[in-house]
Amino acid sequence: MKKYEHKISRVLPESIAEELEIESGDTLLEIDGKKVEDIFDYRYLVESEQLTVLIRKKDGEEWELEIEKEEDEDLGLEFENGLMDDYRSCKNQCMFCFIDQLPKGMRKTLYFKDDDSRLSYLQGNYVTLTNMGDRDIEKIIRYRMEPINISFHTTNPQLRCKMLHNRFAGDALKKADRLYEAGIEMNGQIVLCKDINDKEELERTIADLTKYLPYLKSVSVVPVGLSRYRDGLYPLEPFTKQDAKQVLQQIHRWQNQMYEKYGTHFIHAGDEWYLLAEEELPQEERYDGYVQLENGVGMVRCLLEEGKRAIAKKNGDDRSHTVSIATGKLAVPYLRRICDWIKEKYPNIEVMIYPIENKFFGEQITVAGLLTGRDLKEQLKGKKLGERLLLSSNMFKNAETVFLDDITAEELEKALQTKINIVQSSGWDFVEAVLLEEENPILQNSRKEKHYE
Repeated sequence: MKKYEHKISRVLPESIAEELEIESGDTLLEIDGKKVEDIFDYRYLVESEQLTVLIRKKDGEEWELEIEKEEDEDLGLEFENGLMDDYRSCKNQCMFCFIDQLPKGMRKTLYFKDDDSRLSYLQGNYVTLTNMGDRDIEKIIRYRMEPINISFHTTNPQLRCKMLHNRFAGDALKKADRLYEAGIEMNGQIVLCKDINDKEELERTIADLTKYLPYLKSVSVVPVGLSRYRDGLYPLEPFTKQDAKQVLQQIHRWQNQMYEKYGTHFIHAGDEWYLLAEEELPQEERYDGYVQLENGVGMVRCLLEEGKRAIAKKNGDDRSHTVSIATGKLAVPYLRRICDWIKEKYPNIEVMIYPIENKFFGEQITVAGLLTGRDLKEQLKGKKLGERLLLSSNMFKNAETVFLDDITAEELEKALQTKINIVQSSGWDFVEAVLLEEENPILQNSRKEKHYE
């Protein structure tokens, strides 16, 4: 039988747990006489205003602690395993999976394919529903763990089985029906593959997904990412400029219908479609409050609007310095636009912007988040970089300073002989970084929860 015991890694300062003298290294055994199977159970059980917690101290002594608190007050515990259970790996073999397109020799964690509903709730990850049993659905409904982010890709059951290479993938869509019937909020994602789930199939999918309104809050459509490491994988083709225009026409038509009928645009196109089609980005109100920002929908528009507002609050002066920016091709024209606005108030600031070709994954990969330290080092060597080189935090693993290929920001600094600022993903932070108003020269803490590519 599996033991549900959870070692505590940290006790937050001034928390209930600290007051009760719980310490890191202690073990949580039970709450209200119930075993805690995972983070869903823990989050639900600690909501009570009165609870009894059973703790095993490091010396083996067991403490039974009776606690009275506010309903929404946390105990202040963090655990060695964030999910308080094993991470669930993906059982699919999707024809478009980017992890299958990674080269050999990268760090092991990059090859792990998660398909875990708990990560969907905690971190916004998207799940295919194929890895969820009835008990998982029941927990989500009982504990109201929402929103749940779902990778639909298609609502054609046979096509979904083909795309995910899983014979149960079509039936898994019925789990979305259960979430809808229970009123659980959801967001959706469609990874579009040329001549597979586009055109008529995309039309069918969007139409089918509208039945989940109002609980399905939004659906993003993003183009498949194709690296150069596709030997032996399904033969997918990149979208052309004309393809992108057709996709945008289809999405815009649906947006107009949805907004007129429901007051929400519902279906959203990833920023890459506009770059590929060479079309202007939608205005801010078209993104319904940036509901799919983390999925690359509206990131560039958000960056532009935040940058514009940040500059409007500045008075301008005669400060003089040079900074450089290295980023993926997607963001370059928009960063140039913001830098031109900055220069109107700060004429003596010089900004060098270097588009980095993704030689590691292939030139079709244009986002900053998939650039490697090696490509940056090779393509920036000998370039004019100024007092600081600005890099987006999207290039790094969480809050660490390590690129995908395990080169560190510190190593890149030494190679280029230039200080690096890792800039959090907002237009506000970007403007402050260009003006050299940030506090930390290696990792600038974000003051706003916005993002840019």
